[in-house]
Amino acid sequence: MGGITIVLGSMADMPVDLKEQMNKIEELFVVPTAKLKHITDHFVAELERGLSEEGGTIPMIPTWCMAFPDGNETGSYLALDMGGTNLRVCEVTLTEEKGEFDIIQSKYRMPEELKTGSAEELWGYVADCLQQFIEYHHEDEKLDHLPLGFTFSYPVSQEAIDHGVLQRWTKGFDVEGVEGQDVVPGFTKALEERGVPIKLAALVNDTTGTMIASAYTNTSIKIGCIFGTGCNAAYMEECGAIPKLAHMNLDPKLPMAINCEWGAFDNEHKVLPRTKYDIVIDKESPRPGQQSFEKMVAGLYLGEIFRLVLLDLHKGNECHFFEKQNIGKLDKPYSLDAGFLASIEEDRFENLQDTGDLFLEKLGITCTKPELELIRRLAELIGTRAARLTACGVSAICKHKKWDEVHVGADGSVFTKYPHFKVRQAQALKEILDWPAKYGKGKGDPVEVMPAEDGSGVGAALIAALTVKRVQQGQLAGIRDSDAILQMAPKNAR
Repeated sequence: MGGITIVLGSMADMPVDLKEQMNKIEELFVVPTAKLKHITDHFVAELERGLSEEGGTIPMIPTWCMAFPDGNETGSYLALDMGGTNLRVCEVTLTEEKGEFDIIQSKYRMPEELKTGSAEELWGYVADCLQQFIEYHHEDEKLDHLPLGFTFSYPVSQEAIDHGVLQRWTKGFDVEGVEGQDVVPGFTKALEERGVPIKLAALVNDTTGTMIASAYTNTSIKIGCIFGTGCNAAYMEECGAIPKLAHMNLDPKLPMAINCEWGAFDNEHKVLPRTKYDIVIDKESPRPGQQSFEKMVAGLYLGEIFRLVLLDLHKGNECHFFEKQNIGKLDKPYSLDAGFLASIEEDRFENLQDTGDLFLEKLGITCTKPELELIRRLAELIGTRAARLTACGVSAICKHKKWDEVHVGADGSVFTKYPHFKVRQAQALKEILDWPAKYGKGKGDPVEVMPAEDGSGVGAALIAALTVKRVQQGQLAGIRDSDAILQMAPKNAR
């Protein structure tokens, strides 16, 4: 019914009241095949609504990244990745070997005070880090040919690949005077003031970068996904299938990478099987009513769903749970993360000793054997539901594009570190897409989600390279400062 289930020990010796609660929780969190298909069909319609002139809840942002790499790109490019905790600067050299690259990188800590400081301070710090990187790696060299791909993973609307208007800050940032503005002029000004010889060629979302970087080394990849703290996807559409771009009279056959920003799927609450716990999370979040899908599947929320269920079991009068225990630590919102659930699912012992130790160490709670059994099953249910729901998004893109066989490049901590996530997701894809029995027997699944290349580094550099290539070929749609980009093109770029 729900991917892999590993039940250790026996539920037979579980007290009746706990067993009843367990059955109720199963009903809440298990998503059967028919429901997955229903969600997927609605998802397809919502993706298409996002591309329409009226638009929809899923933003479906055209990124102006208008080609896949062919593996023959060459030259050195910089990539800048501004995450929540660190700032990463990479220099990526695309070599003569097809699909090969070399990379050097440095990380700089993002000071907390910058997240709520002024725009000048923020861009000044970013420019200082770039300057430091260049001085360290290119001492005494005259540099005038380093185009930059800037991974700026915040919701941005783009009318050109080298510009972007910030819709809203996320990840704890709240820098005044940037929302609703083009982020590039302030950044460029800081570079110019310091005489840093860099030109921004592409403003990139990490999901688009993931798709492009993965496609560079594996040409079967057509979708990029992030399953981490947040959740998102990008894929390549044809301009003729994007009604909201019709007024630009682009060649209908031209490709256009779409950053779905699909965390907003079903904000209207029509199809997702939300539980009372999901409703509490939404209500108490900084932006209620937004990112409904993300709040059910992303790493940021999995531990919190788990915590709310445990609290409910303890405080309700339907069963005895954590009796006479001090649950003060469990009372703290967001005190448990997805890693906590992952540890429970990785417990090596039949008596769930690791889980017992974890609860004692982290929460000061001593669990009984039946409580441990319930805890283990609850972690499985929440992790499985997340994996199965993400498969609806992947399936929806495949159905919309009528792709029967495709590879998906995926990144993010939940995808790479959460036990059984990949297997559960693959099982759900199989159920939704009705794969015939011939698949999977040595042939591999027709839609396969695989670990991605580094999207915010290699992907951003590649998109800068693709932008330079487009300018050189005179394809200037969605490029604002083409002259400056042309001047900065690496001498050996192609």
